[in-house]
Amino acid sequence: MTSYPSPAGESWGEVREKGSRFLAWIGPAAGEEAAREALDGIARRYPDATHHCWAWRLGSPPRERSSDAGEPSGTAGVPILQVLRGAGLSDVLAVVVRWFGGTKLGKGGLARAYAAAAREALAGLPVVQRVPTVRIALQVPYERVGAVKRLIHPPEVELEDEEYGESARLVLAVHEERRDGLREALADLGIVV
Repeated sequence: MTSYPSPAGESWGEVREKGSRFLAWIGPAAGEEAAREALDGIARRYPDATHHCWAWRLGSPPRERSSDAGEPSGTAGVPILQVLRGAGLSDVLAVVVRWFGGTKLGKGGLARAYAAAAREALAGLPVVQRVPTVRIALQVPYERVGAVKRLIHPPEVELEDEEYGESARLVLAVHEERRDGLREALADLGIVV
């Protein structure tokens, strides 16, 4: 079973370098919208900061993005992203907030400070193993609902939602590796996915 570590909560870390303060936050992000909301929340929380640099890894295989947020190219976002990669995390956002302390650190100094702050936050991060899942929505005739529900075997196949009208509408959360087998079993019942 292919699984990956993901944040089960959030964590903070801080580094000070030549008067500059680097405050890092790492937490869960279920998707791009959630990551952007968390990033905006941190930016609103620390509006006096000089920079709000960030990186995220989402999904499996992970899609990655990072931003230097005005720092010299490659000195903030990429070092933060490398910390997340090194931990193998996904569905994660890391933000490092910087207050300039008056002394320039140079490109190498900036990269080391941003990475160090991210590592500090990572050290206290609660982590859980996640398995990639897909959602399958089904329209099921009432006479087949019982047969479909017998295919549900948590945690590999879970019933996420059900609605009843002219027919039953079931939404299943399925581990990716079980998807094809479930589709075959549903086809045997005459249910097209």
